[in-house]
Amino acid sequence: MSQRIKRAFLDTEDGQILYRIGGEGEAILLLHMTPRSSDEFKELMPSLAATNLVIAMDLMGLGDSDKPPRVYAVADYAKNAIALLDELGIKKASIFGSLTGGYIAGEVAAAYPERVEKLILCNVVGFDAAEQNNILQRYSQGYQVQEDGSHLMARWLSRVNYVGTGELNHRCVLDDLKSFDSTIYPGVAVANYCLSAPERFRLINCPTLIMSGNKALEPLEKAGLAKAENQSWLKEVISHSQSVELEGGNLWMVNQMSTEILKWVVDFLQN
Repeated sequence: MSQRIKRAFLDTEDGQILYRIGGEGEAILLLHMTPRSSDEFKELMPSLAATNLVIAMDLMGLGDSDKPPRVYAVADYAKNAIALLDELGIKKASIFGSLTGGYIAGEVAAAYPERVEKLILCNVVGFDAAEQNNILQRYSQGYQVQEDGSHLMARWLSRVNYVGTGELNHRCVLDDLKSFDSTIYPGVAVANYCLSAPERFRLINCPTLIMSGNKALEPLEKAGLAKAENQSWLKEVISHSQSVELEGGNLWMVNQMSTEILKWVVDFLQN
């Protein structure tokens, strides 16, 4: 039976963070990709809450969390995650991170190993220096409102090829609009961090599951933001990890393949 998911806010010195919470048992924290929000886990959370205390936060600068007062680093986002666990009285939790959230989850596991039970890294794409620069430019500029409203259709069309024209694309556009006329802070944070990530991730010693979709890279490759040749790093630096590739899974696999993901996540957490 699906569990009810509630919403609440965490007050920090840098602003408020929205989080969703439900269920009971061993805790798992979900960290979303850019430029989405905790809505990325809308399908997953109620079912996962049947066996676990499940929490998902909107990263500062996205969703319904406040924009940070400065350009955040991945380390700042990791501190936010720990602050939320502290607020909820959780000494140790598993963490699931999707792309941007995966980089943050990995930093939490590297910097606060005593706080992380198990780690799940989903579609954590690797980048080279040229791609890092492209991402930095893209997210530093952010999205701009156009007087004729053309920005609305531009965002709607930006994912049609791999998300479709239905409710999920609508939800993605709503998340986009909340980040308009601003730096897209989590994207900038990961751009500044991604080249140092292999060194940081070598510090990870908790049980780790690496998940990917076999089509996950396609949208980024077409946009010139990532290359297939840069995707072996994660398994190399976390040599003790377990990995699974889901057939038909693309960049938005957490929403589109929630049933398959739930099976792997529950099995990994319980075993």
